[in-house]
Amino acid sequence: MTGDEVTVVPVGDAYEVVIGRGVSDRVTDLLDGGVRQVLLVRPEPLARLAAPVAERLTAAGLVVHEAAVPDTEVAKTAGVAAGLWATLGQHAFTRSDAVVAVGGGTVTDLAGFVAATWLRGVQVVHVPTTLLAMVDAAVGGKTGINTAEGKNLVGAFHEPAGVLCDLAVLDSLPRADLVAGLAEVVKAGFIADPRILELVEADPQEALRQDGPVLRELVERAVRVKADVVAADLHESWLREVLNYGHTLGHAVEQVEGYRRRHGEAVAIGMVFAAELARRAGSLPEEVVARHRSVLASVGLPTSYAGARFEDLLAVMRRDKKARGALLRFVVLEDVGRPVRLEGPEEADLAAAFAAIAQPLA
Repeated sequence: MTGDEVTVVPVGDAYEVVIGRGVSDRVTDLLDGGVRQVLLVRPEPLARLAAPVAERLTAAGLVVHEAAVPDTEVAKTAGVAAGLWATLGQHAFTRSDAVVAVGGGTVTDLAGFVAATWLRGVQVVHVPTTLLAMVDAAVGGKTGINTAEGKNLVGAFHEPAGVLCDLAVLDSLPRADLVAGLAEVVKAGFIADPRILELVEADPQEALRQDGPVLRELVERAVRVKADVVAADLHESWLREVLNYGHTLGHAVEQVEGYRRRHGEAVAIGMVFAAELARRAGSLPEEVVARHRSVLASVGLPTSYAGARFEDLLAVMRRDKKARGALLRFVVLEDVGRPVRLEGPEEADLAAAFAAIAQPLA
């Protein structure tokens, strides 16, 4: 495996995800020839990682305006988006100009939403800097911001012009963020690609080695899962909903905790909850439930939760995007690689599934 190896994963006919070490310098290759100006959106602490991208854009003759935003879910607000719209307006951005997002999932969600809504849509290129953003947030064209009522309740579908997954940036990613990102990778294994689970189970520590071949293969496989689903379903009918496995409770956990918990950690908890719920509904064997706990725990992800009351989490889940009226809907499994929809589960089953993942507070 050489550092020059590049993998290109097409998302249907819409765009490509480029995976490799050092690929962020290809950013200009993904922009249309008519671009004059670029708004480069990045988190406040990532000036160093964003600098080579800015330099590449400038060397190509483009005018670059950098916008630093908060480094957490706090960035995904109407106020921050309005500030970026103001910057676009002040510099007279037209439909032929572009937005480039350098950062994690909060930044790609925010920048994508701003690009989708400015002049009803300008092109955007994502350069994700976390594992989670590479395999999930940056791929798929879902953009959004949060409100006090919930996560990603305001958003738009806006396909990027391309995505650059530069694996070299993972070398400096804090271990806690790398571990959290593996939750979305494991999710892809449970819903579609069992080989992902086998790779993690064979050597969990190798799966966490930033410069190793296993993590690279995991990234490529997870991106392919998402790309295949998105290409077949651009606007979130049932097929695309399977990508939300573990997210119904996961998003509720994030909200009640004020977004202080990492997204991947919340999704890991949500997957174990969904597995317990499916077992109680009679669709998932006990050994697959146990496999959820063992795979997630092997890489250091949480499999239990006692940070909030079930009643508070249930109230948030009722506002989930997949809900229809008073009907709660969950993505659950019949087996590995066989996701199904569970509609209107009994509240007793919901409570029992939550009890199964709860631990007494210390």
